[in-house]
Amino acid sequence: MALVRFSNQYPTVFDRFFENDLFDWSNRHFSNTETTLPSVNIKESPDEFEVELAAPGFVKADFNIELNHELLTISSEKKVENETKDGQQFARREFSYQSFSRSFTLPNTADSDKIRAQYDNGILRVSIPKKEEAKPKPARQIAIA
Repeated sequence: MALVRFSNQYPTVFDRFFENDLFDWSNRHFSNTETTLPSVNIKESPDEFEVELAAPGFVKADFNIELNHELLTISSEKKVENETKDGQQFARREFSYQSFSRSFTLPNTADSDKIRAQYDNGILRVSIPKKEEAKPKPARQIAIA
């Protein structure tokens, strides 16, 4: 006897329940070290792109930002110190971020020589200015001779 999956033209509430991200067990939110990847926002304005990476509990020295052939890589390798006070021990310890790496391909309009970064209140902001020729220019009137 062969097992055949039941096919229904109209999905039920039960079918839709399992389509939620809650049941998405793909690796898109995890790094190679099985730790959660920090969430990222990417903004674009007429003058620049801005990458915001949520990484609370880090310090500036924890990050490594590298540009190699128009590939921007933001990574961190945070070492967890097993510091305990006298008479103190952990029954369970889950505070560990280990390491992560996120990479982004820069568009041709990015001015890679002027990239700057700032870390404040748990958010790493990487500003990527646009090249002058890529910025929108205002309309101008042309005189008729």
